[in-house]
Amino acid sequence: MWRIVKWVLWGAPGSLGGVIALDSQDVLDLTHYPIFRAIRTGITTASIILDYKWSLYKLEVDSKEYETAKSQTHSRSAKKMLTLCWRNRGTYIKVGQHLGGMDYLLPPEYTKVLKVLHSQAPQSTMQEIEQVVKEDLKLKSLDEIFTDFEETPLGTASLAQVHRAKLRRDGSRVAVKVQHPSVRDLAHKDMNMMDRALRCVKQVFPDFNLMWLGEETRRNLPIELDFTMEVKNCEEASANLKCFSWVKLPKVYHKYSTDRVLVMEYFEGGQVNDKKYFKEHSINFNRVSRLLGKLFSEMIFVHGFVHCDPHPGNILVRWRPKKQTSLLQKVWSFFSKDFGEDLELVLLDHGLYRRLTKEFRYNYAGLWQAIINTDVKDMEKYARAIGGGDLYPILVTIVTGRAWKVVGQDGIKKVKFSKQEDDAIRSGVGGFLPDISQVLSNVPSDMLLVLKTNDHLRGLEYAYGVRGHASGFLDMSRCCLRALRDLKLEMAPSSQRNIIFRIQCHLRLLVGLAKISLYELFLWIREFSVAKSKSEQKSLKETFQDATVCESNNSFSGEVFV
Repeated sequence: MWRIVKWVLWGAPGSLGGVIALDSQDVLDLTHYPIFRAIRTGITTASIILDYKWSLYKLEVDSKEYETAKSQTHSRSAKKMLTLCWRNRGTYIKVGQHLGGMDYLLPPEYTKVLKVLHSQAPQSTMQEIEQVVKEDLKLKSLDEIFTDFEETPLGTASLAQVHRAKLRRDGSRVAVKVQHPSVRDLAHKDMNMMDRALRCVKQVFPDFNLMWLGEETRRNLPIELDFTMEVKNCEEASANLKCFSWVKLPKVYHKYSTDRVLVMEYFEGGQVNDKKYFKEHSINFNRVSRLLGKLFSEMIFVHGFVHCDPHPGNILVRWRPKKQTSLLQKVWSFFSKDFGEDLELVLLDHGLYRRLTKEFRYNYAGLWQAIINTDVKDMEKYARAIGGGDLYPILVTIVTGRAWKVVGQDGIKKVKFSKQEDDAIRSGVGGFLPDISQVLSNVPSDMLLVLKTNDHLRGLEYAYGVRGHASGFLDMSRCCLRALRDLKLEMAPSSQRNIIFRIQCHLRLLVGLAKISLYELFLWIREFSVAKSKSEQKSLKETFQDATVCESNNSFSGEVFV
């Protein structure tokens, strides 16, 4: 009996410690065991907390030594968090991706490291993928449906990975999205673990409250894990965006799709953050950025049905295939929204959408219209309505990703985004962390998912150096005006919705659109004049240089160059 007690007291903990040590060195892979996932989470959380406490102990706040130590601790902690996400996979990757896009809340040391998860994630083995497909489609072999199923995935995400294949029935190229085998079984336990970790961090660092992130992830995860919801989302989004012929969404093969397997139309193209692809195919990101702005403005403001996970891996860019068009089609193209557009955007992964409430859309459209017009009074009105309260300048800064001084005084249409402004915002995040956390805890869940969408798009703009371009705000303003007109008509009491009220709403829209078009014409003329002036200056400079060279060459003979 005493031997058993001694084994329990000494042997079991020692054995457990040995197993944990082997797991940490990747000698054993214990990823599929909830207890070891929990232990990894606990060790990482405790390690990060202790690192901050120890590294910043007795250092004077705001001193140079404090700031240096804090930055170094941020970097170490971010790497620990990345390792935890990578090793636990699934839900952890999903949360890590979200954190990687939160430049307005997290220090740059965190976002820079965690952004890796936007384009990289751990893969399931081909055997695991094959097992899921055979179970869900009731197959003995993949050859029953596919003549070619590539083992190397096209891409791997937090919850699934995609393989290229060819259908046996007609030889069509398809993309097969397959859910990672254990992610559904572990999702609920993972969320419980993360909630405990976030609660622990909040107790130690009260100013750093991310409980809202855990709640939002828990709410959305079951939806993303059901691929039948993705099919419905894709079909509804396709109907909403049919006004844009340059937007492509994949067709789904219902016969071969389940809640864990999705067989879709395959599209060629380069990821929207692939600079090498852009260079090789002569694609200008300014044009791509403007198309992305049009696409998501239409989704958010006009339809209120929004793709909430537009990270770079979910958006492809390509040139539109050449085809013969009739004279009638060319005339129609001239008067449509597609005039002159020969690029195409392919929107993938429709697992997470949010249907925005009419009230939120009205207030959010009003907020952006006020921001674009530099109307501080209306900014306060609409930001308070969304949940900003007395901290409405913080909410406006989060929404725009611009400094309050620029938004509230100079106007985002007039001031281009600069590195100095970006540095000022990043350096000020720490001082406003409690306020930012409070705002994010108070705003509705619609706002949180729209912010997530904004984060991804803003990251792309920042990477290509096109943030804050006036043309993007003009496209957004058009959508805001359309949304405000439609929502006013829908939300007005029936007693007010008479013919005069409708005419007023339509006239207000037409006047607003006319103002935008005139301003756009003014910008075009100004940019054309600047470009022409630069060209003339360059030509004059080259002529002067040629003249100087000629004069230098002829000076020995006494000749004068006129």
